[in-house]
Amino acid sequence: MRNLEWPPLWLAAALALVWGIDRVLPFGLFGAAGRVVGGGLILAGLGLMGLASLQMMLARTTVIPHEVPRALVSSGVFRFSRNPIYLGDALVLTGVILWWDVPLALPLVPVFMAIIQVRFILAEEDRLRAKFGPEFEAWSRRTRRWL
Repeated sequence: MRNLEWPPLWLAAALALVWGIDRVLPFGLFGAAGRVVGGGLILAGLGLMGLASLQMMLARTTVIPHEVPRALVSSGVFRFSRNPIYLGDALVLTGVILWWDVPLALPLVPVFMAIIQVRFILAEEDRLRAKFGPEFEAWSRRTRRWL
């Protein structure tokens, strides 16, 4: 079960489910516009993940879930989202759904976000709150969890 505690595996599982839905219930809706918007969302999501990871690396803190952070990163992309890497995952998932033209898979996006929040974000916030106290509280009041 410990292997499931790695967020990219949850994204991979969601993407596999999108692929499966497309195979079982093929139904297109978005066409060329879906490829353009989907491609943009995929690039935005990957870029957001990359920027957030770089910022965390520069702050010498971990990107690994369930590890104790060494620094509270609240600048850069973390000014807009407390969880830009997970937001990037959700953007990639949405982008792939549009790119592959699988509109019936769109409900997976909020389900994926809920799973990530329960399995990772809430515990991460508890660790940040315990380690950084008032600094975390101030940041969480001015910065939303997702966007």
